[in-house]
Amino acid sequence: MRWVRRFSKLFVVFAVGLLLLVVTGASDRLVFYARVLKLYTQQPDTRLAMPLEDVRKKEIADTWQAARGDGRKHEGQDIFAPRGTAILSATSGYVYNVGENNLGGQTVSVISKGGRVYYYAHLDSYARGLKIGDRVTTRTVLGYVGTTGNAQGTPPHLHFGLYTPTGAINPLPMLTDRVPPVATKKETKPKGQLIGRKA
Repeated sequence: MRWVRRFSKLFVVFAVGLLLLVVTGASDRLVFYARVLKLYTQQPDTRLAMPLEDVRKKEIADTWQAARGDGRKHEGQDIFAPRGTAILSATSGYVYNVGENNLGGQTVSVISKGGRVYYYAHLDSYARGLKIGDRVTTRTVLGYVGTTGNAQGTPPHLHFGLYTPTGAINPLPMLTDRVPPVATKKETKPKGQLIGRKA
């Protein structure tokens, strides 16, 4: 009978713990961290979709490691586009951070395969409803091009950074142009014609 009491006590502790996780929202965080942990076990992407739909790779001036006024080097690529241009995720993954900082202004970070973090900065605004833990694909809008943070006074652009568990790497060699959607023609038979069979 002792084992029944011990089992029932363990069950009550487990049930109360599970209830607390659900009520406090900690279960959502645990699921998110489990998904992130799984990403670390996967091979990182070697090809990335251009984060701006109407920009071609050949139009980007390589700004990787360019000197910055305060003695630091640029850890990313600046991709210029009109203010308000939609920023799409370059990869699938999960929204890792949505927030502001002095250099990047309004930023979004997406974590993906291999534990790589894709950093989108200087956003004019975020996509409506975007939040940490959201699953994203290469068709997900994260926000819109702007000049927040230390980009104030510059032409509108997206700062696109790529961080591995060991540090920043240049994303430009991995970027690929987005293929515009192909319009498909629906085949229809002309009115009034019968389709015959071969004899």
